[in-house]
Amino acid sequence: MKTTLAALLWLTLFTPALAAADPGPVDFQVLERKSRPADRFTQGLYFDGERWLESSGLYGRSWLAEYTDPSANPVRRKWLAGNRFAEGLAVFNDYLYLLTYRAGELQIYDRRNFNLVHLLHYEGEGWGLTSDGESLIMSNGSDTLTFRTPDGFKVTRRLKVTGGGQKWSLLNELEYVNGLIWANIWQDSRVIAIDPATGEVQGWLDLAELTKQSLRGRRHVDAVANGIAWDESRNGLWVTGKYWPDLYLLRPQGLGFDSADETNGQE
Repeated sequence: MKTTLAALLWLTLFTPALAAADPGPVDFQVLERKSRPADRFTQGLYFDGERWLESSGLYGRSWLAEYTDPSANPVRRKWLAGNRFAEGLAVFNDYLYLLTYRAGELQIYDRRNFNLVHLLHYEGEGWGLTSDGESLIMSNGSDTLTFRTPDGFKVTRRLKVTGGGQKWSLLNELEYVNGLIWANIWQDSRVIAIDPATGEVQGWLDLAELTKQSLRGRRHVDAVANGIAWDESRNGLWVTGKYWPDLYLLRPQGLGFDSADETNGQE
């Protein structure tokens, strides 16, 4: 593992870090890279320290899966109906909450056995989903996030994302980490960090170089960055993309992440 880590240190990216009042690109380190199948149309990603949960989209090919090794077959997988397009995924208590793209259907599964236990409905499209421990937070491809109740999926508030002199739309996969909402932007290499109280963008990670590394010269219109999972024990974010054959563990400099030893959690 140490050899692998050393080989990956050259991937460390440096970009000018700006103050929170003037958000911009944030430095980060690449701590590790893991291989995985390149046929996953990643929509939602979650890691609990031992097991991964992932949703993969497209009509007729959508599934929800759990695995311990990203390069191996899933421990369990649930295929969706052919007319359902899987989108964002969140974990709340012992349940998995899975959005669908245009069906307006929230599917709730028992995390222990992947049994479908409930269906709820919402208006509009479903894109990304995460939880802050109290609410579910949803994106729909616009510049506005909605906070919803886990019981009933009712909207409690709306949060427009602003800041940095830019318009932020096409917000996609979400992950709540260290008091911030991290969001992929569809067809954009940046992962932005959002203040959940104000909607102000605090900074972003630019994954453009990782995109090039992972695609290895291949070109695919849908092979965009998507998928963020917090690794609490390693103090980092796992990121990937649609059809990417790799997962990368990143540690941002700031934005709630300290400068802990990058060997933390390694053998």
